Amino acid sequence: MSRFLLTVLPLLFVLPLSAQNDDQLGAWYMYFYNHSFGEDSQWGIQGDAQYRNFNLGGDLEQLLLRSGITYAPTDAGITFTLGYANITTGTQGDSDVNTGESRVYQEALFPQRIGGRFLLTHRLRYEQRWVEGQDLRTRYRYNLFLNVPLNDTELGRGTAYLALYNELFINGQRDIGGGRSVQFFDRNRTYLGVGYGLRDNLRTQLGWMRQTTGDRGKDQLQVSLHHSW
Repeated sequence: MSRFLLTVLPLLFVLPLSAQNDDQLGAWYMYFYNHSFGEDSQWGIQGDAQYRNFNLGGDLEQLLLRSGITYAPTDAGITFTLGYANITTGTQGDSDVNTGESRVYQEALFPQRIGGRFLLTHRLRYEQRWVEGQDLRTRYRYNLFLNVPLNDTELGRGTAYLALYNELFINGQRDIGGGRSVQFFDRNRTYLGVGYGLRDNLRTQLGWMRQTTGDRGKDQLQVSLHHSW
């Protein structure tokens, strides 16, 4: 695993920097949650609500609402999710044209600790997407998260930490109907941020994310709240 990370990580974080940049800074405002149905239960829920803008506010890029049922086998160190998302995608500029999407997803999430402070999380996700005006689409996603606590070894109350991630998106079903097709590579996201534990079960983060689609890149301000209960 260590050799794999040393080989892949530099590629993931350098690749997005080569795209042509969109000069307008966007902003994503996000709330993530997860909940176990009982102290000893293997079942729970997780999800997020995201309000994304082409600018810092008002020019809707996407409104995303997502939630799923989770299952964590005993002593397996992995969590599986089956979920659904509803997405409204806007058009940049003065246009009020929106596109709707329904999405079903399956996910596997497993953490890994390296040393005392490097907290890795791997997320694998497979999506089935029904986008308005298109045939069924599928997509594969891999996200590598890294959190580094600065004044503790866990992400609890009062802990400041660095947060990084890189996510790669690959299209499965490339024919989307009407003689149209999409590329094999869908997008890549690279994120750098700082976080703080407001409570043991509540954290906030502020960061910068660069999203690359094809030969285009765009910078996003991200403000997020992460809640477990």
